[in-house]
Parts: sequence; C-alpha cells; structure tokens
Amino acid sequence: MTEQQPIAVLGGGSFGTAIANLLAENGHSVRLWMRDPEQAEIMRTLRQNPRYLKDVMLLEQIDPVTDLGQTLDDCELIFVALPSIALRQALSPFAERLAGKILVSTTKGIEAQGFKLMSQILEEIAPQARIGVLSGPNLAREVAEHALTATVVASLDEAVCQQVQAVLHGRTFRVYASTDRFGVELGGALKNVYAIMAGMAAALGMGENTRSMLITRALAEMTRFAVKLGANPMTFLGLAGVGDLIVTCTSEKSRNFQVGHALGQGLSLDEAVSRLGEVAEGVNTIRVLKARAEELQVYMPLVAGLHAILFEGHTLEQVIGLLMRGEPKTDVDFISTDGF
Repeated sequence: MTEQQPIAVLGGGSFGTAIANLLAENGHSVRLWMRDPEQAEIMRTLRQNPRYLKDVMLLEQIDPVTDLGQTLDDCELIFVALPSIALRQALSPFAERLAGKILVSTTKGIEAQGFKLMSQILEEIAPQARIGVLSGPNLAREVAEHALTATVVASLDEAVCQQVQAVLHGRTFRVYASTDRFGVELGGALKNVYAIMAGMAAALGMGENTRSMLITRALAEMTRFAVKLGANPMTFLGLAGVGDLIVTCTSEKSRNFQVGHALGQGLSLDEAVSRLGEVAEGVNTIRVLKARAEELQVYMPLVAGLHAILFEGHTLEQVIGLLMRGEPKTDVDFISTDGF
C-alpha cells in the first residue's frame, strides 16, 4: 500500500463508520462502501451516519461510495464490516479482483451453511487474498467517541498484522497482534450469544452475582467449544475472549445485550430485533451454534438454554433453574474439561 492509496471499509453500519473515522484520523484516505445509494448520499451531504451512528461527524478524508468493483480495484487494504448474512453474496461476484488484497474481517458472526467463520468465507471467495480478522471489546460508539480502546488483529501472515497495526493504532485505539486467527474470530462470534442472555437477566432484575456467574460460565463454555475446533484456550483470556465477553454482556450499548433486554421486557424476538434496527449477530449465531455443539458433543448448557428460550418457549427463570439444579463440576476447564 502506497502513501497515496486509499483504504477501503466495506459496510456503512456503526462499526464500519467508526473504523473509517479511525483510519481518517490517522491521515488515510478512506472509501466507505455501502449498498444503499440513498444512505451514501446522506452521509456525503451531512457528513455523519444518522442511521447507525448519529451525531458522530465523518472526517473529510472519508468518501462514502456505492461502486464496489471500483473500490476494490483502488484499494489494497480492505476492512470488511458487512453483516454475516450479506458478506458472501456481496463479495463473490468480485472474487477475481480480490487476489493479493489484504482482507480484514471485522464481522463477529457465523454463516449457517457449514458453520463458516467470516475469514473462512473470504478464503473460499478469494483463496489468493491475504486474510486477517479484527476483534475485541470495541463498541462502535465508544470507538467513534474516542474512549480508550484496545483490539486484536489476528493472522498467520505477520505482515498483515503489522499493516493493520500501522494504519489503526492511534492515541485512543491500541492494536495487539495474534497468530490465532481462528480463536480470535470465534471469541468475537460466540460472545454475542451470551450477551443476549445477560441482557435478559438485566431486564428481569437479576443480581450482579448472577451476571458474574453467567459471564464466567459463558467464558468456560465458549472456550471449551473453540478448543474442540482447534483454537488456543489462552486466546480467550485476552481481549478477543474475556475482554469482549465482559463489555458485550454488561453494556447497554451492545446490540446483542439490547435484544436480550427487550426480550426480558416481554417483547417477541421479531419485535426485539425490529426495535434495534440493526443486525444483532447473536440471534443468527445461536441456531447454528447449538446444532454444531451437539454434532461435536461439546457440553454447552447456556447455549442450549438460550435456544430453548428463543425458539422453544422456555423462560430464563426456567433455564437458570435447570442449570442451578445440575450437578456442580470443577471451576476451570483445561484442568478438568467437563461440567457447567
């Protein structure tokens, strides 16, 4: 990437917009691509994203665009911030243009067909691209408003990590590197499920002890699952694991927490998602995660419980009651690997 070459951010949601502003603050020209021409025109005119990140001004180095092919041709470094359900469809027609590009997924989701993570989809679409993932406790509004934030970029290609660190690292945003791409990406995807349950617990007035129990057992559960798929358990003690899990399960700014909170207030799942007005990846993840856990015979009682709440007519009180009646096991996995 030359000094003059722009950087692409694909996706005009809250996080894509926040990343675009970070890049612009560091002196880079940014092409912020989105599918909706009307949204792009509004952002060009108002210099903000009123739909997803109201009152945050877009820096002048950001150019909201709608021509994806031209954007991919012009940029070597591409941050992919598209919803999981839209990523494959959006990029597949441009597969040939992605060869040799650096593609960094920021999407914390899983594709239902085949339980594919976003970086795996990118590899399928563009096997000659250089792939990385970005994940961590990164609430978009706080990133945009310059709250001190840290994240993890993960890739087996050390140069990809260095490139991302160079363009994103700034006075309020710190970027750490990892080689465990799979673990970092799984952490980002799996924690969304538990944030829904944490939001429900908060809406129902359950105590801080309960929330702490849910978070720590969630960490054990998601680590157990990820290690079964080949991730490093130590990754989950870092920003992309416990760090992201804590912020997503405790912050009212978290989209998945908001969906859970609405469910706890008595809204239906459709109503809760509609109220949010933006994708909450945990809703998409829970179905495929439960099926995959059963297929791999990984014990995930919280996942099974949330699935029962969302899709089988159970209440949170019923699910927690079942969990509390289960036989107590050991506290920390990888000392002993079974138990809630």
